[in-house]
Amino acid sequence: MSDIGFVRKDMLPEQAPPASEVGIIGWVRENLFSGIGNSVMTILSLAAIFYTLAALLPWVFSPTWNAGSLNECREILHAQGKEGHFAGACWGVIRERWIQLMFGFYPSDLYWRPIVTFGLMFVAVIPILFNMISRRMNWFLLAVVILLATFAFGGIIAWVLRILSAAGAAYLAYTLFATDKADRAEQIAQGAKRLPNPLIFSALFPFIFPWLLWGGSLWVPIGAILGFVIGYYVYAALAKTVGGLAGLIAGPLAAIIWWLFLVGTFAGVMESIIPLSIEAVESRKFGGFMLSITIGVVAIVGSLPLGIVLALGRQSDLLIVKALCVGFIEFIRGVPLITLLFVASTLLNVFMPPGTNFDIILRVLIMVTLFAAAYMAEVVRGGLAALPTGQYEGADSLGLNYWQAQRLVIMPQALKISIPGIVSTFIGVFKDTTLVSIIGLLDPLGLTNAIRADANWNGVVWELYGFIAVLFFVFCFSMSRYSMYLERKLQTGHK
Repeated sequence: MSDIGFVRKDMLPEQAPPASEVGIIGWVRENLFSGIGNSVMTILSLAAIFYTLAALLPWVFSPTWNAGSLNECREILHAQGKEGHFAGACWGVIRERWIQLMFGFYPSDLYWRPIVTFGLMFVAVIPILFNMISRRMNWFLLAVVILLATFAFGGIIAWVLRILSAAGAAYLAYTLFATDKADRAEQIAQGAKRLPNPLIFSALFPFIFPWLLWGGSLWVPIGAILGFVIGYYVYAALAKTVGGLAGLIAGPLAAIIWWLFLVGTFAGVMESIIPLSIEAVESRKFGGFMLSITIGVVAIVGSLPLGIVLALGRQSDLLIVKALCVGFIEFIRGVPLITLLFVASTLLNVFMPPGTNFDIILRVLIMVTLFAAAYMAEVVRGGLAALPTGQYEGADSLGLNYWQAQRLVIMPQALKISIPGIVSTFIGVFKDTTLVSIIGLLDPLGLTNAIRADANWNGVVWELYGFIAVLFFVFCFSMSRYSMYLERKLQTGHK
């Protein structure tokens, strides 16, 4: 009779996994050398990376930062025993011309204006992109930017800004440090609630933006704001007395009449009474990344709401509305952007009344925005088509009308689905701003020809294009990272 096998009564303690299966070694084995084919591809890839970096890094790390011309760069490299076109980069051109690449031919004594403008733009987009930022932080940043701007302005505008910044700082301090019986944390929370919504400044920034860059009278953007106020009150008055349809027609019509015929007279009269103006700058002096960012930001901000409207119009049951939206989208998508830019630069003035001075950058902004809106409409329509019909039926079962259903149920989900496509369109639009060099506007690529026309830098190519590529990569990569952050934040599939 055989012996009965031994049965262990106690569990063995857990042992650490083999070193070859965890950590860096485990990751390398699993991802780089998991098989013969993968190992061969890894070795070939590492060899290609090594030879690329071995040739590129010595060219990048070139001691030519202080050179004043291409000949000086070659002399410095020759002294180190380096010869040939790719012996080393001539970074002296970047040190000497980086300001021109950033601002174009904008007056040097007015560089503070685009700097303040883009600082304010950063403040304006914070509550939109990152709603977790507190009201105190947003208004604190705004107060800092305005305070810095007071040192650049002169005359009555400087005093107006100083008064506003002082009043804002006093109100901010009151909301934070007002004495009451609440504990400190609750007191700060209550003070923050008394602050205005930061989106108020975000709504005002589109009117401040062109005034700071182009200059002129402050009463022009104020008059533009009054157009919206007039349109709203006309709509409200007629909606109560005549009907909502009459208000919807008369309100925008009143605003358009004000903008086209009356805002100039209003600005002129108010400027003669209270002069609030800064030095005007011609559009032809705009250039560099300042021009690219201006066109890109306006096109991005304008194309999203316009694209949403076009996407809804394309799905509308109204035949005329649907036909107009489909015709616009298909026409714009079927025409290259460069063709639209040529139309904006040469043909658009032909259709305007004689003597009309239609700013070239404004024409480009309109065309690029319309071009981006057509592609945005298709991206949003894809998000709308991805929603199950149950969402539409659920909105109907709640008794919501069309616009309520779109605002509360349909559009938030469609936009969340469309985030990758929306951001890809934004990145494409920002990169397409380089096409304006074809019509004579000096974006960063257009400025390279002007820089290379200088005898000192005639022959420099890769350094300029490399610097421009790095800056574009920073902007586009930042947008890509933000889209991934937004996707993670709005991810609700696990709930």
